[in-house]
Amino acid sequence: QVQLVESGGGSVQAGGSLRLSCAATGYTYSKYCTGWFRQAPGKEPEAVVGIDRYGVIFYAYSVKGRFSVASDDAKSTLYLEMNSLKPEDTAKYYCLADPYRACEVRAGPGGGVIWAGSRTEGQGTQVTVS
Repeated sequence: QVQLVESGGGSVQAGGSLRLSCAATGYTYSKYCTGWFRQAPGKEPEAVVGIDRYGVIFYAYSVKGRFSVASDDAKSTLYLEMNSLKPEDTAKYYCLADPYRACEVRAGPGGGVIWAGSRTEGQGTQVTVS
């Protein structure tokens, strides 16, 4: 059974940094077809970063230059390094993966990231920036 477990969330002041981790189990993990999205209260989910099946990385314009995704395939773990955090980054953050690596990820209108295809999501970790 595919499972994704996020950790590393917390409360931080504006300008601070956090690193989120996502431990994957139940399949042969790789960075391809993984990513992070977030959802703030009362708002639609927003894809923050996606890695497509070729390894191309797409960042949402809202986080580009501040957030960085990394993967340790040996540890089956995906990371999201978040710097220069802003209050508008406050949300619950979820990692996602398509174990079959058939995802389609592309830049969307308005600087967003679009993920198409099936995916498994974790339970999320809360990030609060004040």
